[in-house]
Amino acid sequence: MFKWLKSGAPWVWLTGGAVSISLISVLGLLLLIGWKGLTYFWPAPLYQWQDDNGKALMGQIYSKSWVPTHNIPDADKLLPTEVLAAGKVGRLSIKVANRDLYGVDFVSLLAPQLKLQTTPADLVVLERTRGGDFFGRIIALKTPDGAITTDLNTLLKLEIQQVKLTREQIDDTIQRKIRGLNHQLEALRLKQRRDSLNGELSEELTHRYEQQVSIIHQQLNQSEGELDALRNELSSKTLIVEDMRGEKVEIGLNRILDFWYPNNMSFADKLVHWSGQVWKFLSDDPRESNSEGGVFPAIFGTVLLVIIMSIMVMPLGVLVAVYLHEYAENNALTRMIRVGVINLAGVPSIVYGVFGLGFFVYTIGGSIDSLFYAERLPAPTFGTPGLLWSALTLAILTLPVVIVATEEGLNRIPVSARHGSLALGATQSETLWRIVLPMASPAIITGLILAVARAAGEVAPLMLVGVVKLASSLPIDSQFPFLHLERKFMHLGFHIYDVGFQTSNIEAARPLVYATSFLLVTVVVGLNLTAIAIRNNLREKYRTLGQD
Repeated sequence: MFKWLKSGAPWVWLTGGAVSISLISVLGLLLLIGWKGLTYFWPAPLYQWQDDNGKALMGQIYSKSWVPTHNIPDADKLLPTEVLAAGKVGRLSIKVANRDLYGVDFVSLLAPQLKLQTTPADLVVLERTRGGDFFGRIIALKTPDGAITTDLNTLLKLEIQQVKLTREQIDDTIQRKIRGLNHQLEALRLKQRRDSLNGELSEELTHRYEQQVSIIHQQLNQSEGELDALRNELSSKTLIVEDMRGEKVEIGLNRILDFWYPNNMSFADKLVHWSGQVWKFLSDDPRESNSEGGVFPAIFGTVLLVIIMSIMVMPLGVLVAVYLHEYAENNALTRMIRVGVINLAGVPSIVYGVFGLGFFVYTIGGSIDSLFYAERLPAPTFGTPGLLWSALTLAILTLPVVIVATEEGLNRIPVSARHGSLALGATQSETLWRIVLPMASPAIITGLILAVARAAGEVAPLMLVGVVKLASSLPIDSQFPFLHLERKFMHLGFHIYDVGFQTSNIEAARPLVYATSFLLVTVVVGLNLTAIAIRNNLREKYRTLGQD
């Protein structure tokens, strides 16, 4: 036994067991998050019950828990004798939807209070632009020509497709025409103010500006007339539905995004529907205070932020590491710099956010506004949180990681490779550029992987320097300069925090927290796998030169 302990085998097994437990825990957590998030898009069956008072109840079973009977007030009056004898009773959380009618999305009832559970095939789920889903039965489609009650499903699909096309025309009119004209008006206003500040504004120039503004206003009025016509067309048709209380309700067709009959769907139909819902989650904009809809702006903002941060941090981190390892002498100053770099890696991220807000936003951004955007003041351009300052803040936050990883890679390069290059007549800069850096490139990419993994999940500093709950537009559009670094943006990490803790309907939005968390992990893993593939390729390429 003593020889076995002395051989070190127990520590090998202990280390292997710890690694295995860690991997199983991480994979189990990811599977749990993925399961809870992705099952949200699966069409759950719609049930219909009768309560103790004989009233109908319609909804989806959201969750079920067991409650001790002694914790229920008046249990002897509410529960049967056999349930009281068992000592516990099931409590159902039922999603009844129809928030605009009932005021709540969920009701909680004891299982014995529900009777005659059925799954009628004609129960429909209506996905709406606001107010959440609607559960009920379709009665008729009301058009300007009258109500239609025959062949409703086929007709409703065609009408929803037409509504979607009309909605796209409205969005195109707003994006391409109205916003473009407003941008021209703003550009003219700023140009006129710039001329006024420079003392170059004459009466003739003022009259010319007024003429151009008048022309743009005429075009705006024409575009708004087209927009009003499209909106009137969109609101001309309504759907008559019946809720669980038997009351008739009219819902404008412009509020309906999709509909399906969950109790009348085969497994293949459910799989197709699930795929469509997942795609809409990835490609649509958020709705209802981020508690419904998609997360495309957050995905776009996260990926764009990481890319810009990587472009900023990699050259700076590599230059610092090369200077410290290849050029700087090993004296007190360089040792102090290395200690400072290591200590920076342990600074809380919120401190970087405060630094970014004070230095980047207020100091540098305010100076840029004073020098180049004086005509916009007092409205700030770069003197307010935005994408550029968020990327710079994360670049400073992840800089120690890149420096340490690059310097470790430079340490592993054999001295003979440098001496051989110098012996053949190459200068130190040529040796560095053609021999040392290519051999150290796998370590540089490793630093990038670590930087991306940390930056993509950071939320606290971004709340101070650029991220917002809901961005009105993406940082990239068709207007010059196309990439707008001064704009605020959405981020998956902040989206998770907002939906999980700040939304007014947390219970309904909880599955979206799991779905968005799983998506954030997927985005980070995807970015890391791309960098890992590049690193492995470079490692194989330079292995013959002595790289590990």
